[in-house]
Amino acid sequence: MIPPLCFITDADAPLPIPEQAERAARGGAKWVQLRHKTLDDAAFADLARALCTRLDPLGAQLILNDRVEVARALGSFGLHVGQSDGDPAAIRTRIGPDAVLGLSIEEEAHLTCLPAHAVTYLGVGPVRATASKSDHAQPLGFDGLAQIAAASPLPCMAIGGLTAADIPAIRRAGCVSVAVVSAISRADDPQAAAQSFTDEWSTP
Repeated sequence: MIPPLCFITDADAPLPIPEQAERAARGGAKWVQLRHKTLDDAAFADLARALCTRLDPLGAQLILNDRVEVARALGSFGLHVGQSDGDPAAIRTRIGPDAVLGLSIEEEAHLTCLPAHAVTYLGVGPVRATASKSDHAQPLGFDGLAQIAAASPLPCMAIGGLTAADIPAIRRAGCVSVAVVSAISRADDPQAAAQSFTDEWSTP
């Protein structure tokens, strides 16, 4: 089951990544995605192990971003890849049948290329422009988000410039989850920020 909140780590935030991850998990983020574009695979794997040590006691799971071979070597719970990171069917073969596999979707046309039974969920966005990813695609807005979610055969996770106040709109758009970077990583109190997302999601 996909949890309502996935926190994505922020290599440029004031807090170190392990602290970000732990505070987000204490605030209710049941998935934490480790994203770090500049670490080599060995250092990335070491960081992933350190995060698991912090997250496991809190009941949170670690998703790796982009690093297929690291995910395979570690037997990771999950992996998230983008449109340019390779064929999802081939990636599924590499990481095995049991790992969670997420795929970024930036436009409805991407849905036509989904391989059967390879992908677990879709990360759809950006909904808004966001400074946490400088090369992001054209923002979808909530109408575009809803259009993709309605056409998707898989559960959708909204991403891109979102705040806790956006949860009602995200739910109306048909998404089951939200992925968040700076609204948590750059908050004065990341745990409270994460809690605001989970509290809002649990409100009828």
